[in-house]
Amino acid sequence: MAGTPKKNLMLFGGRAYPELTEQVAKHLNVSVTPQSAYDFANGEIFVRFEESVRGCDAFVIQSHCAPINQWLMEQLIMVDALKRASAKRITVIMPFYPYARQDKKHRGREPISARLVADMFKTAGADRLVSVDLHTSQIQGFFDGPVDHLWAMPLLAEHIRGKYAGRDLTVVSPDAGRTKLAEKWADTLGGTPIAFIHKTRDPLRPNEVVANRVVGQVEGRLCVVIDDMIDTGGTITKAVDQLLAEGASDVVIAATHPVLSGPAVERLQNCGAREVVFTDTLPIPAEKRFDAMTVLPIAPLLARVIQEVFEDGSVTSLFDGNA
Repeated sequence: MAGTPKKNLMLFGGRAYPELTEQVAKHLNVSVTPQSAYDFANGEIFVRFEESVRGCDAFVIQSHCAPINQWLMEQLIMVDALKRASAKRITVIMPFYPYARQDKKHRGREPISARLVADMFKTAGADRLVSVDLHTSQIQGFFDGPVDHLWAMPLLAEHIRGKYAGRDLTVVSPDAGRTKLAEKWADTLGGTPIAFIHKTRDPLRPNEVVANRVVGQVEGRLCVVIDDMIDTGGTITKAVDQLLAEGASDVVIAATHPVLSGPAVERLQNCGAREVVFTDTLPIPAEKRFDAMTVLPIAPLLARVIQEVFEDGSVTSLFDGNA
């Protein structure tokens, strides 16, 4: 008996950030597959899909905001449910990769939790991972399968280029480790100079910078400080203070993931930055928004990537062959 293979795209979303899933669905012109999801009294998570998923090309979106362990577990359970319901291919879309900062051992007896997350998704049944601006590129190698590492830089840089056209720009890396990314930013913005903050840390005191100084040309220039995520905001706001002290005319912060834990919002509001630009890979509630914050939508990029993966196209082509 001969049959014609039929591809069927189905979109699934966790409870962490349903607005992002709906935006992606709108761009794809599909509907989000209905599901029952709830917590038992002891905190265990239950998920059941309300439609048949047999033979489908499944895309599972979850944003890993606080409480991060709950949403990570929920996405793992969704993947397991899809595998056991005979989905043909399961693509996990995590705009913000959980535990990405734990990608190597700094000292003995420490975990490599980013690798553990990748192993869990493989065990659950994921065939492919999609994430935006991983903390380090090496995380791509932790998952035994295809990983699409998307860049938010073109989106952020386009906003900066359009809004600050004609200004003398310097791209600033908040530490020496992100100078390569700063060079890509500089090329995208038309060959601007780059600078970086040379900082020292006490490894026993996380999220705390001991001392820093600016290396590069910043005096009288609009400095664009770039980073992949802002958690408590300590590092980035100290960089802003240092740049203004060194004579920068203005400072703009551009980061992909607005984690915004603890005092981050207050620090960003009061640090003297002209503008703080994020993408909405993570939800930003109304109480964490302020006048100088700009939030750019990531859903169009995710939708284009889903379309390329579904049609067996090229994700790299979306980034001019550089992704």
